[in-house]
Amino acid sequence: MRKNVLLAFTLLFMNIAAFAADIKSIGVPYVQNYTKAQYQSGNQNWSVTRDEHGIMYFGNAEGLLAFDGKYWQLYHMPNGQIVRSVAADGKGKIYAGGFGEFGYWEDNKAGFLKYHSLIGLVNAKQLLNEEIWKIYVDGNRVIFQSFGSIFIYAGGKITVVKAPKPFLFLLKCNSRYFIEQVDEGLFELKGSKLVFIPGSKILGNSGVLSILPFKNNCFLIGTAKNGLFVYNGSQITPWANQANDFLKTYQLNNGVQIPGKYFAYGSILNGVVIIDTAGNVIQHINKSSGLQNNTVLSLYTDAEQNIWAGLDNGIDRIEVNSPLYFYFDKTGRFGTVYSSIIFNNKIYLGTNQGLFYSDWVIPGNPRLFQSFDFKLIPGSQGQVWDLSLQDGRLLCGHNDGTYQVNGNTISKISSINGGWTIKKLNDYQLIQGTYTGLVIYRKDAAGNWVFDHKIAGFGEPSRYVEQDNKGQVWVSHAYKGIYKLTLSADLKKATSVKYYDEHQGLPGSYNVNVFNLDNRVVFSSDAGFYVYDDIADHFEKYKQLNTKLGTFAASGKLIPAIGKKYWFINDGRVSLADLSAPGKLSIDSNRFSILSGQMVQHYENINLINNSIYLISVDDGFVILNDEDARLQSRIHSPKVLIRKIENITDLVSLMADNGGMLDNLQVPHAENNIRISYTLPYYRQAKIKFQYYLEGYSRQWSEWSTQGQKDFTNLDQGTYHFKVRAKINDEILSDITVFTFEVSPPWYASKLAYVFYIIMLILAYYAIRDYYRLKLRRHRVELQEKLQREKEEFLRQEAIANEQHIISIKNEQLQADLASKNRELANSAMNIVYKNELLQKISEEINNFKDSAGKKLPEEQLKKIHKVIDEGMSDERDWNIFESSFNEAHENFFKKLKQDHPDLVPNDLKLCAYLRMNMSSKEMASLLNISLRGVEIRRYRLRKKLNLEHDKNLVEFLIEL
Repeated sequence: MRKNVLLAFTLLFMNIAAFAADIKSIGVPYVQNYTKAQYQSGNQNWSVTRDEHGIMYFGNAEGLLAFDGKYWQLYHMPNGQIVRSVAADGKGKIYAGGFGEFGYWEDNKAGFLKYHSLIGLVNAKQLLNEEIWKIYVDGNRVIFQSFGSIFIYAGGKITVVKAPKPFLFLLKCNSRYFIEQVDEGLFELKGSKLVFIPGSKILGNSGVLSILPFKNNCFLIGTAKNGLFVYNGSQITPWANQANDFLKTYQLNNGVQIPGKYFAYGSILNGVVIIDTAGNVIQHINKSSGLQNNTVLSLYTDAEQNIWAGLDNGIDRIEVNSPLYFYFDKTGRFGTVYSSIIFNNKIYLGTNQGLFYSDWVIPGNPRLFQSFDFKLIPGSQGQVWDLSLQDGRLLCGHNDGTYQVNGNTISKISSINGGWTIKKLNDYQLIQGTYTGLVIYRKDAAGNWVFDHKIAGFGEPSRYVEQDNKGQVWVSHAYKGIYKLTLSADLKKATSVKYYDEHQGLPGSYNVNVFNLDNRVVFSSDAGFYVYDDIADHFEKYKQLNTKLGTFAASGKLIPAIGKKYWFINDGRVSLADLSAPGKLSIDSNRFSILSGQMVQHYENINLINNSIYLISVDDGFVILNDEDARLQSRIHSPKVLIRKIENITDLVSLMADNGGMLDNLQVPHAENNIRISYTLPYYRQAKIKFQYYLEGYSRQWSEWSTQGQKDFTNLDQGTYHFKVRAKINDEILSDITVFTFEVSPPWYASKLAYVFYIIMLILAYYAIRDYYRLKLRRHRVELQEKLQREKEEFLRQEAIANEQHIISIKNEQLQADLASKNRELANSAMNIVYKNELLQKISEEINNFKDSAGKKLPEEQLKKIHKVIDEGMSDERDWNIFESSFNEAHENFFKKLKQDHPDLVPNDLKLCAYLRMNMSSKEMASLLNISLRGVEIRRYRLRKKLNLEHDKNLVEFLIEL
């Protein structure tokens, strides 16, 4: 894995070297400041190195400081020593040295860097009590250097090299090592021997602090106070160059070679200076131009040609081959920049304070790096809105009018206030938008532009002006919308003026501007771009353009670049769109993200200097953009994403590994199955980096691209997971996939030990269950026998009960039959009484008709006796007694219950109740009771009252239910 990483970085370096851009001498490159507040460690940074993964390491006042492009990590030495020197061997070890201590940091296979001291290998008599200032990895050996000794670590042993006089610094150049002995001169370390370099005493006692490879196989020697020297292998000679005075004055402290033809030197007093092989000063970067501190303690160039400067207070990264170079007015001398342009080897800045100028760098002219000296052109005080180059003449639109610029002077050509914008109508006429309408300029015989006239009939503030292919002039008002003007043939007046706002399809009237895009007039707004339909006299959204522009569809400013390229600016964000391919539009905004928010809103200005270089106005200065360099940057191969921190986020956040990429397989306890994976891309340039991840075994597909550098995963099931991540630089350069494997352990109840326990328990359970079932079987047999016996006894008992019930049933049937017989007898008895009484009644009636032999009725006396006998027969209680006795046998306890519930019932009432229960008719009851039918009804009525029956209750039903 490490070999592949090393190979990738080798290829990366080769790619960058192949496309290395020249370092510009105009402005300063981009400087990224890393402050103490960011890296949370000591002020001083004494040394810098980079490992095979792209991680930067710094020898810091508080320990070893690591930076991966996003995360900072501090590692302390055993006794908290200052780390004076660091060196990566490209094989996983980071060597470090401090006071009385040196050794190496190495991954401990658990995701953490662990320190291994080598001081125990030093002979007790030669114990170190000095600082280790330099460390070099030389093949299979590592060289540590202090002012008193050189320690060579090889084969598990340390060889000590000493000299009569103290050393200064051991310096490596190509594969050779040089060191100065105080008052003795320069020596070369060959093996473990020091060989004097003849003629080196010419260097004096100023101190050799840098030796770099120079042209023609020579060496460039940098001294602290005597400047630069060239050593050709046989003699050392002073090198006269533009940087010597600077390096002598500000004390050279260190130096590095920049791939190509450049050298960078750090000074004690005035930052970093960069020179080329001809000795010309190309750049000077100090605190006033971006560094945090002017004292440079260490310098290092990485594979992307960044210069890392370890400072006395902070760390800075200088992008020397950046396509963007900056010039800022730190003193506020010329105010806010609204427009800038380069003309006749001068740069002009139009600001809110006036028009300023300075000499421009002449390419190919060897000279000391120039700091611009901007001066105000007399008479230009006030607000400058526009600088426009028209046919070799530079025009300045000013608050007080319009001027022609001639070197360091200006001459007024128009007194109409507020020259916002000038556009060419034809080869001999210009049109200008001002505070109070439109102005026409014409070219005179000398080729100068002169004021011709102001267009009559239109006096609105005209921020932007464009002419369409029909000759109509479109004007965007500074605040309230769009006007369309039709001008007369002589351009003297506007023959037609029409105002447009939301009623004609525009989204509103505020912040609507007009521009020319690829020979077509378009209208910008916060809702996107619009086009005009001349037939319908209506505005419609430019959907095709808006869709391709994305968020830049709401751009408020459009500036032509070169060819069919255009700058779109939306709320401070800058993008470059290319319309060269028919029907296609490519838009690039990531490379210009550093410019976001630095330009004057609504007055952004970008001018083309030549085919690839642009001058961009920013708030307090300007930026030089080399688009060709920017395109070269896009060819760089991306490094691989690094897996860094692995954290447990189950309860409190705790670190599981701070170097996760070095782990082959991280074991995550199931109780801590909520983890956070942090990752980064060790790409140290201004760029927009996005990440995309995929957790195999958890996710179903790759995530969306995001700038987030970490991802949380919660409630992970047991199993092996493969976390895959890749990065994309500026939406163009795609990195290879990095894979990080980790395993979530099963819960305690699913561990191997638990399964062994389960197997033992299953075996025990098997025997327990077997014995249990055997015992249960025996008990079951006994229970079956007992059950059979019980069932037999129960069968016999049930059979006896059935027989008994059968007998009872027969008896009941017999009783029912007897009852029915008695009821029949009772009914017959009652009917006999009825028949008897009816017969006696008829006899009584017939007697009344009896006559004697003489035909006379019988005497009344005789009839009464007979009637008396008949009445006594009809009311004979013996019949009732017999009936009552039979009734009681048939209806047991009827009279008893009736008397108990109704004690006021008399015998006649009881008789009536008995007859009613037998459901006799009134006629039959009248015969039995020897009363009339009316008397029966009366008795029934009285009986209901005595029984307290409800009105709707049937008397017969009541007595039957009783």
